Amino acid sequence: MGKLTGAADEQRQPPETHPAPQGADPGPRPGEGAMGEGLPRDWGGHRVGHPPGGDRDEVDDLVAAWRDQRPDLEVAPLQVLSRVSRLARHLDIARRGAFAAHGLESWEFDVLSALRRSGPPFQLTPGALLRATLVTSGTMTNRIDRLAARGLVSREPDPRDRRGVLVTLSERGREAVDAAFTGLLDREHVLLSRLGPEQRDVLANLLRTLLVPFDEGA
Repeated sequence: MGKLTGAADEQRQPPETHPAPQGADPGPRPGEGAMGEGLPRDWGGHRVGHPPGGDRDEVDDLVAAWRDQRPDLEVAPLQVLSRVSRLARHLDIARRGAFAAHGLESWEFDVLSALRRSGPPFQLTPGALLRATLVTSGTMTNRIDRLAARGLVSREPDPRDRRGVLVTLSERGREAVDAAFTGLLDREHVLLSRLGPEQRDVLANLLRTLLVPFDEGA
């Protein structure tokens, strides 16, 4: 896995491309044919499925090796999902770095951000936090205890349930999660800096199409 590149490297201009010789077959353009369904014609300025400007990444080498060793298999899914997996690793590095810069761990940010997104008075039941963070009841109890010990949240009686409690984001917790979220967005902008706004929209829509069935089955 390569190192997370800095903003300066991410913003480098791609190498100049040259038109194909007259009469040469340029291949299908983005937006034409099965490989380019739904993509704008100026998507990256290159043929879908081929590296722009001659750029190659580790996945290109991985796919080529598997095609050589197992020509009987269709390895096209690796072109997408291996890149998603590698990007997830870079995002995890960015997330942990952004949170650590503001004294938070990833799980702490997950709980605090769920409370922050709920809006004033920034309160949720432990059950709602369970659903938002996808952890077990015992794990959530432990996490609330640890956040409360740091002064980032507090427990208050639930006026609608005499046996229940509400977890409330403290002012200190709100300041911490707001600062960490701002830092995270700065790093995510760097990760996406080689894509233009239209390319980001297209990519977001394609990823949504892949994720919807999983969300519906959750």
